[in-house]
Amino acid sequence: MFADIRKIAGLAWPVLIGQLAVIAFGVMDTVMVGRFSAVDLAALGLGSSVYISVFVGLTGVVLALQPIAAQLYGAGRYAEIGEEVRQALWLSAALAVLGFAVMFFPGPLLAISKVPPALHERTESYLRIAALGLPASLVFRVYTSLANGIGKPRLVMILQVAALLLKIPLNLWFIFGGFGVPALGGPGCALASTVINFTFAAIGMTLLGKLDFFAQFEIFKHFCWPERRRQIALLKLGVPMGLSYLIEVTSYTFMALFIARFGTTTLAGHQITGNLGAVLYMTPMSIGIATSTLVAQALGAHREQDARTLALHGIVMACAIGLAYATIAFALRPAILAGYTTNAAVIAAAMPLLPIMLAYHIFDTFQTVTAFVLRAYKVAVVPTVIYALALWGVGLGGGYALGFDVGGAIPSWLTGARGFWAASAASLAVAGGGLFIHWRTISARRLGEAPAAR
Repeated sequence: MFADIRKIAGLAWPVLIGQLAVIAFGVMDTVMVGRFSAVDLAALGLGSSVYISVFVGLTGVVLALQPIAAQLYGAGRYAEIGEEVRQALWLSAALAVLGFAVMFFPGPLLAISKVPPALHERTESYLRIAALGLPASLVFRVYTSLANGIGKPRLVMILQVAALLLKIPLNLWFIFGGFGVPALGGPGCALASTVINFTFAAIGMTLLGKLDFFAQFEIFKHFCWPERRRQIALLKLGVPMGLSYLIEVTSYTFMALFIARFGTTTLAGHQITGNLGAVLYMTPMSIGIATSTLVAQALGAHREQDARTLALHGIVMACAIGLAYATIAFALRPAILAGYTTNAAVIAAAMPLLPIMLAYHIFDTFQTVTAFVLRAYKVAVVPTVIYALALWGVGLGGGYALGFDVGGAIPSWLTGARGFWAASAASLAVAGGGLFIHWRTISARRLGEAPAAR
């Protein structure tokens, strides 16, 4: 077991550092905008929820490249990896058009929240600027998927940390203004991210073409148009993956849209709580990516028992760390909130949400790593159904019933934003259980079929 944990940790720590750099974008946005104005902080929370829903849903489709490349790498079929990368770039271009249209014209989504005109205007500005950087974000995710799939996460980590170092001065400049640029507030965060997205997408593509390690894949040695068979294979895995991500994130997005009805202060408290949850999420996601890579490579080499053992050890490792995180964060919650904002009303709104979010995090850890393991097996359809029933049904539906006290029998301590967070925690527990049972079934079947195939 400890040998597997070392292997997983060896791949997970660069992913974790890189993802912490990425999530630090959101932390810095929240902290800096929180010191600009409460309206801009609320707009950031609302706008980023919509952006993340679109971006993560589309990214999930592109990330189908990761398990495909990992299995090909494990099987030693290097030339096919370059072809899959070229096809993924075509796919990301098509997806960018769709995502841009949704984000540049966000009126129908923002109408759900029924926010005041000033908040609506700031949120719309944020989303329109963010839409401009979406194509570059998807191109960079192709680079990320390949590097992680072949077990080279450090090549991603270096760029993500460098992007963070650039994000800090750009945020300060665009949010607060200076050197001829007016103070943009919340939309300034989106402008900083857009500049960074294009810069590092260009760097990532340059590395794919120039680094000796990638030469064996012949990525840019050949030109190709979209190929029907490979595009279908990417979409067959990627669309359910994208839908799973979309279901997971939209359940959070609509939670933010509904919570906006409780007022700007409550929404700001929810934004801080969600941001901390996103920081904690980076560890299980990193372990999930590392575990998925090793499992997929083992499956590509037809080592089914190794794949099953690696998967179980990755899940156990992540859950133990998630429980430790929740315990520490619960003890330090006053200091954590004070670090986010000096607004006493916002701190008071966030304080009762934090313990619920920490329970949410434990269940989220379990389901996240299990979902990544299933993707290594190229299994995505059933997990999508599980997510839809759990997150939209139990989470969003249950949150609406609790939060708005549908029926009038809900205790006061479980209404409002707390009701939405409690229902979301329950939904992740249901999703995790369903995903784990499905993985056990799939892996046992693969293990039983392996001797016959040989």
